[in-house]
Amino acid sequence: MNFLRGVMGGQATGSQPSGAETIHKLCDRVASSTLLDDRRDAVRALKSLSKKYRVEVGNQAMDQLIHVLKTDRSDSEIIGYALDTLYNIVSSDLEEEEQADSEEENTTKHSDDVGSQFAEIFMKDQENVTLLLSILEEFDFHARWPGVKLLTALLKHQGSQVQQIILVSPMGVSRLMDLLADSREVIRNDGLLLLQQLAKGNAAIQKIVAFENAFERLLDIITEEGNSDGGIVVEDCLLLLNNLLKNNNSNQNFFKEGSYIQRMKPWFEVGDDNSGWSAQKVTNLHLMLQLVRVLVSPVNPPGATSSCQKTMFQCGLLQQLCTILMATGVPADILTETINTVSEVIRGSQTNQDYFASVSAPSNPPRPAIVVLLMSMVNERQPFVLRCAVLYCFQCFLYKNQKGQGEIVATLLPSTIDANSISAGQLLCGGLFSQDSLSNWCAAVALAHALLENSTQKEQLLRVQLATSLGNPPVSLLQQCTNILSQGSKVQTRVGLLMLLCTWLSNCPIAVMHFLHNQANVPFLTAQISENLSEDEHLVQGLCALLLGICIYFNDNSLENYTKEKLKQLIEKRIGKENFIEKLGYISKHELYSKAGQKPQPSFSTPEQMLFDHEFTKLVKELEVLIIKSIHKSSEDEKKEEEVKKTLEQHDSIVTQYKELIREQDTQINELNQQVMSLTSQNEHLQSSVMQQQLQIQQHKDQYNLLKVQLGKDSHHHNSHNETVQVNGIQSEEVCSLREQVEDLKKQTEILKGQLEERDYVIESLHSGQLAVMPREQTASDGITEDQTSHLRKELESLQSQLQSQSAQISKLQNEKRELRHKLEKATAATSSASGDSGGTANSSDSEVKILGLKKDVDRLKEDVKALTESKASMEQQLASANSTIAILQTDKSKLQTELSESKKEQDDLLVLLADQDQKILALKSRLKELGEPVDDEDEMESGDQDDDVDDSHGDDDEEDEQS
Repeated sequence: MNFLRGVMGGQATGSQPSGAETIHKLCDRVASSTLLDDRRDAVRALKSLSKKYRVEVGNQAMDQLIHVLKTDRSDSEIIGYALDTLYNIVSSDLEEEEQADSEEENTTKHSDDVGSQFAEIFMKDQENVTLLLSILEEFDFHARWPGVKLLTALLKHQGSQVQQIILVSPMGVSRLMDLLADSREVIRNDGLLLLQQLAKGNAAIQKIVAFENAFERLLDIITEEGNSDGGIVVEDCLLLLNNLLKNNNSNQNFFKEGSYIQRMKPWFEVGDDNSGWSAQKVTNLHLMLQLVRVLVSPVNPPGATSSCQKTMFQCGLLQQLCTILMATGVPADILTETINTVSEVIRGSQTNQDYFASVSAPSNPPRPAIVVLLMSMVNERQPFVLRCAVLYCFQCFLYKNQKGQGEIVATLLPSTIDANSISAGQLLCGGLFSQDSLSNWCAAVALAHALLENSTQKEQLLRVQLATSLGNPPVSLLQQCTNILSQGSKVQTRVGLLMLLCTWLSNCPIAVMHFLHNQANVPFLTAQISENLSEDEHLVQGLCALLLGICIYFNDNSLENYTKEKLKQLIEKRIGKENFIEKLGYISKHELYSKAGQKPQPSFSTPEQMLFDHEFTKLVKELEVLIIKSIHKSSEDEKKEEEVKKTLEQHDSIVTQYKELIREQDTQINELNQQVMSLTSQNEHLQSSVMQQQLQIQQHKDQYNLLKVQLGKDSHHHNSHNETVQVNGIQSEEVCSLREQVEDLKKQTEILKGQLEERDYVIESLHSGQLAVMPREQTASDGITEDQTSHLRKELESLQSQLQSQSAQISKLQNEKRELRHKLEKATAATSSASGDSGGTANSSDSEVKILGLKKDVDRLKEDVKALTESKASMEQQLASANSTIAILQTDKSKLQTELSESKKEQDDLLVLLADQDQKILALKSRLKELGEPVDDEDEMESGDQDDDVDDSHGDDDEEDEQS
């Protein structure tokens, strides 16, 4: 410990050891000491020396420090000291005081080289990075924070190697993503810096970080920190978001589908008081605008860009940006970046372009935002970058927007000019002919974009007339442009006007005719091309050659003096074909030509460099080859080419007609397919209804079978009663009559069975679909059933009357019995009186015989009365059973009638639907025949045969009805 005190600044006797010696002794102590406290103190001392003696510590102590990281993982304090020491060795971010002290020995560049060399030494063993990742899993602050800083420094020096190691390490990226969820802000903030370095230039890691829910966490941090009003943490989050989204289509799509674009809207909600913006807020808002531009950049796939543009309009982000655009007090650089952002949000999106056209500035009177922006573009006192941004915004507004192009050109036409207000056309004309060359160039390029790929507006622009001065007649816009060219103005002005004329005349023979109609134009162009001018004029010569080539290629030979052949002869005599082609090549060989063709946005450092437009470079690439071929072609070749063109045009017109016919037929076929699908669904519905009706008919048949079984039981019951009567031996006339009536009832029951069988036939006929003949049979059946029921009622009434007469006879026999009993009593009394008389003995025997005979007669009458009573009871039972049977039959009849009527009604509906379907199918077949499609007539023959069969069945049923 005394040794450590001497190293750390204590007074030592004798000579003071050098730094290298001290570091060597400390390294020995770290390697050989067995006590953890001694090793910890030695590593702490190395940490304190690592900033001043960086090279010495790195050369001697790196191996011992890595060994400490492997062996002393249990002690977070010594791990923290070791990581801090390694960070000081590898990192080049020295403090100002320390850097000032080290300026005598090492420069800053040398310090960077030293850090890179030590990082390379550390990276020789890939296990060191894996060890560092495992240390980052520790939650202890002393180990985690230095580990984050060391890994960040390694990524700065050896980025690609560290990325590959982390990429193949299990859960390597996930461990680093956990740093964003750390509750300690210093670790979270340094974790943001680490992820920035990790995701830089590696698409695979960018995707993994994005799918580890990075967007959600970063947006939450931005919201917690106050959006644009936040501090440096918001800036770090935005930088990381830019790294994850830029040139990464997968992450951009994931960001859009995750509804994260909607969460960007609150970033741009600035208040009315825009004075006093802090530098950090300006930086944050600038990065937020850049993030929006990353999502809608023109270099992205068109589908992804248009989808993001649509989402930004729907969530109100575009409206918020337009609010900032028209607000007051916004810093100039923020306003410029907002204009560029709005430009790319509306570029190529018709909905967004229409909305931008409707935006008005909060002025009195209100003016369209386009007019306000154009006023800034043609104002030479505005900053150069702002004027470039406005030009880019105007170009994006007109990109693939024929409606907007027509509105801009319409403001130049005489019929739509309003003297009381400033229009976009007036501002463009004012800038086109002003004294400022940059305004001339910007106005010419803006007007050229109003004509791109729009022949209609090119012809409409020929109508524009300009008043030059009082007393002079107005001249056309085309003539005024050529007049300014001939006056020899600045190169930038002439380049702008020539680009406008080339765009105007390309693909527009009428404009070419108007241009050639001025006798001075062709001599001016040939003179410009043939002269030997300085290098500054080479671009003008090339553009003049391009304009003359356009006049040849798009010439319709309507002017005799300037036909294609005559113009080519003029070039050959005055200029020379080779010289003309060489001058034409000056355009593509210019140093600024390739730079302008890289991206649509004008990006020039000085106004003098603004010579080419992005869309014009594409036009040059397209026309240069065509013009060279046209110059080399002879008149015969041109005639042949014209004939081929006419043939191709005719062929194209025929193909177009056939395409239109095919489209119409496709639409018709689609309609017919839809109708077939609807009919198929209807047919399926009808089939399902038929199945339901079949099930109902089966239920009716089951109910009918149950009724038959019940009727069979009732008839068996009647037979048993008749047998009982026969057994009893009742032979009276009344019993015989009752037996006859029972037989009649049996016959009536048989008749009812026949009628039920007829109903069974009706049900089967309903099942088979032959419903046409049913009404007659049903009527006949109903009539027979009603007649039989009335007949049964009459027979029951007769039975009741016979029972009443039988009961009267029984009462008569009972009366006779009483009379006989009364006579017997009298005879008995007389016999007793005669027996008391002496003279009556002779007749006693005779009286006894009579009494016995009377007794027998009485007994016989008793038996007869008893038998008649039993017969009466049995007949009453039979009558009750017959009444119940009739009631059951009546209820069954009513049920059958209701079910039959329902079945008839459903079958009628089914027939109507089937008839409608047949009519629709016939109509579709006739329609297909009209369209020329082959149709088989087998279905029609089958339908006809079915109709004949139905008619035949109708006829057969009518004959059966007549026979019955």
